Amino acid sequence: MKTVENYGWNESWKTKWDNQSNSEKLQASIAGRILLEHKHMYRVVTDEGEWLASLSGSFKHAAQDRRDFPAVGDWVAVEKMPGEEKGIIRSILPRTSLFSRKVAGLTTAEQIVAVNVDIVFLIMSLNLDFNVRRLERYIIAAWDSGANPVIVLTKKDLCDDPRFYVTQANDVAFGVPIHVVSSVTGEGVSELQELLKDGKTAALLGSSGVGKSSLTNALCGEDVMVVQNIREDDDKGRHTTSHRELFRMPGGGLLIDTPGMREFQMWDNNESLNTGFKDVEQFVNSCRFTDCQHTNQPGCAVQEALENGSLTRERYASYEKLKRELAYVERKADAAAQKAERGKWKQITKDMRKRSAKKR
Repeated sequence: MKTVENYGWNESWKTKWDNQSNSEKLQASIAGRILLEHKHMYRVVTDEGEWLASLSGSFKHAAQDRRDFPAVGDWVAVEKMPGEEKGIIRSILPRTSLFSRKVAGLTTAEQIVAVNVDIVFLIMSLNLDFNVRRLERYIIAAWDSGANPVIVLTKKDLCDDPRFYVTQANDVAFGVPIHVVSSVTGEGVSELQELLKDGKTAALLGSSGVGKSSLTNALCGEDVMVVQNIREDDDKGRHTTSHRELFRMPGGGLLIDTPGMREFQMWDNNESLNTGFKDVEQFVNSCRFTDCQHTNQPGCAVQEALENGSLTRERYASYEKLKRELAYVERKADAAAQKAERGKWKQITKDMRKRSAKKR
């Protein structure tokens, strides 16, 4: 029988539940965790079974942006509809972690990738699709999420020299553990399973074709995901996973598989940029002048490091590019937030005028 304890419910979550379940509108609700999201409908596991659930009207009315809506991994207060295996979601419990990115394309909006995860498995394959610049982005976003990043290099059975890729990953990891695995031979899989004992939750994040679905199957001990081969001409992967879903592993751990991300644009990760680029920040903070532009200023430690090889030009260029990207996202997000706030108060004013007109 499925229970919430099987899906990560513990004393910490119970305390959060007790702190918010005193309200009258939640008296009929029970705790549930979202396993799957599909077109504003949610598959929720509870102590009374799995239900297909939708949002209450008041919930939808109060939600302002994407973070206000449920995501896979969320714990929610859900009320069962009389006589049906369906529920109504009344509220979300405060999250412990949130991994997000900017949506693909020109739109400035946030996309929630995973919530309430303890570990983020950053997946790269040991082939031509390995990209250290993309890995830098993953690491920064993972630190910012509140979860612990773990680098997983897949497809060891197809690689003659894994050390070549491990060295590149290690150069940007700065204390982040690196695991080399093969979903085919099973090498390294048990070490990842050990990380998820005691009901911990992990999310698998990476591009299409890096082996996330194969790794999910290996970790779960059964084929829960469809697997496709990579293209032979360029080692690029085909999209397999088209949605986010939470799975329970035999050892009690929980796993969220996510769609492949060929494009990964940052979202409000300024604070974690320093964590992900400790080496660059060390040189930046060693410059003679605090307002050094790192070009031709005297006593510039960054330029000195670039000249003597202590800092590679590729690494520094990536740092500068991410700084500009994050600054741009922050400006656009602030403008969008201001516009939304103006729209909200316009609507409130309009509603108040309508109510006043009715009273007359």
